[in-house]
Amino acid sequence: MILLLLIIIPLAGGLLSWIAAARNTLWPRYIALACLLADLAVTAQIWATYPASGGQWLYQYKTDWVPHFGISLNLAMDGLSLLMLVLTFFLGALAVLISWKEINQRVGFFHFNLLFVLAGITGVFLTMDLFLFYFFWEMMLIPMYFLIGIWGHENREYAANKFFIFTQAGGLLMLLAILALYFIHGANTGVYTYDYFSLLNTPMQQETARWLMLGFLIAFMVKLPAVPFHTWLPDAHTEAPTAGSVILAGLLLKTGAYGILRLVLPLFPEASAYFAPWIMFLGVLGIIYGGMLAYAQTDLKRLIAYTSVSHMGFVLVGAFSFNALAYEGVVMQMIAHGISTGALFIIAGALYERIHTRNILEMGGLWSKMPVMGSATMIFVMASLGLPGLGNFVAEFLILMGSWQANRWITVFAAIGLVVATAYSLRIMQKVFFGQGTRQYTLSDLNKRELVIIVALVMAILLLGLHPQPVLKTSQKTDYVVR
Repeated sequence: MILLLLIIIPLAGGLLSWIAAARNTLWPRYIALACLLADLAVTAQIWATYPASGGQWLYQYKTDWVPHFGISLNLAMDGLSLLMLVLTFFLGALAVLISWKEINQRVGFFHFNLLFVLAGITGVFLTMDLFLFYFFWEMMLIPMYFLIGIWGHENREYAANKFFIFTQAGGLLMLLAILALYFIHGANTGVYTYDYFSLLNTPMQQETARWLMLGFLIAFMVKLPAVPFHTWLPDAHTEAPTAGSVILAGLLLKTGAYGILRLVLPLFPEASAYFAPWIMFLGVLGIIYGGMLAYAQTDLKRLIAYTSVSHMGFVLVGAFSFNALAYEGVVMQMIAHGISTGALFIIAGALYERIHTRNILEMGGLWSKMPVMGSATMIFVMASLGLPGLGNFVAEFLILMGSWQANRWITVFAAIGLVVATAYSLRIMQKVFFGQGTRQYTLSDLNKRELVIIVALVMAILLLGLHPQPVLKTSQKTDYVVR
């Protein structure tokens, strides 16, 4: 029941936050923080006692839900699920803390939506029933739409609508693929079920498998996002409140990567191998194109958003390299990107609160006024460009080592993307903290609450870079196709 509890706690906390806001606006904040810290404590305890040997599935919970249609409440946790859940509750707790002073309107409803998004993400990472997977996939969509549309910046309604249309269209494609897989499995075996383990070896023609695989893949590439499905991301990130940007970059994009690792590769191994060169090409295109677009931006949040397009390109390259090295790199990239990019969005939000602009051309010379924030930004900018000793370096190094075995030309061009990353990362530091400022600001450095958040993120990214073995060891215990 522990897996069900991980989903129920944020759901109950969300409802309680909404109700409690009528009495005091501080209560929703404390309730949300307590729920996420409780879930984080549970998952951290599971990770601390994770067995070195034994089966890959640590916990499983299954009970019939709608047995007439083969739908069950089927939850399971392996190494990949566990790592993603630790990241979810860690970033979720920080998102509550960072919005403590920023969100002052409809506070209860804000925390209700925040916790429901996180409950949906938790469900996606745990469910082993494809109907339930789709249910949680859609469940993430509505609260995030409200987070952007109500508490976002100037063009929030446009950004929220664009986000909704893109992800909903991708989700409908996945629904059609799930239904087709359900009926094909039923026709061939006489058993109609949405159970992941039963569907793994569904007999079908190669051409059919390729079409179904594309249905799943496009949905996940939209969420990832991969070029050419990336255009919703910069708008959503730019207009979202800081907590929304952290959840979007740190967690929502990871559900796309998780879907590729959990569903696309194991369910359709032959089709995945068939399309692999093209998908890796799209990954490299995202790495270079996303990096170049990031370099061209003047809006700080938009710049950071495009770096996500670039970093998620490495996920595509690694996932379709079909070897264990690249796979471990992909898992590390998902975690390291969530922490480093989430931190950069938190810093961008803190800057916006102080100077009320995101235009980097109006900044400059801020290091002398905010040395602590400047130092923190330097660490995460260095992580973003892949400096050794930080988590992103380990991730990208493993991905490039793995992809070299699969496709050398793809690896060469992916490595060129690291040069582009250096250019846009150093541009952030030059324009924001060094150089000549066009305006004079009287600024305060990070306060105690912000310092707690940043220190936690700095420790996490350093730990990933200097001692990655616990993450790599846990990620090996995963249901994944290696050819």
